[in-house]
Amino acid sequence: MQTQQVTLSPSAAARVAAIAAKQAKPARLRLSVEGGGCSGFQYQFGLADAVESDDSIAETDGVQLLVDPVSLELVAGCVVDFVESLGGAAFKVENPNATAGCGCGSSFAV
Repeated sequence: MQTQQVTLSPSAAARVAAIAAKQAKPARLRLSVEGGGCSGFQYQFGLADAVESDDSIAETDGVQLLVDPVSLELVAGCVVDFVESLGGAAFKVENPNATAGCGCGSSFAV
């Protein structure tokens, strides 16, 4: 386990805690990056039951954000936020490594 340069905003931490409580799971959000999406890579989010030995961990208000080493290369320095607007509510990744992104914000290019 290592702590790295990814950040979970307080609003994202609160949302993860609420979702985890409803599902009776630990308050751990896993962020991973997979090939695909309209810009080349896409973000995947899910609750994690366990921390892997090589995960990078960021913690905010008792909620952990977990990122595997391969994904970390693409999201180092990012902030995961939770935003609510008239268009809906979603987790949003502010990724300084992205050179392009799609309109929906769920995929990016480096």
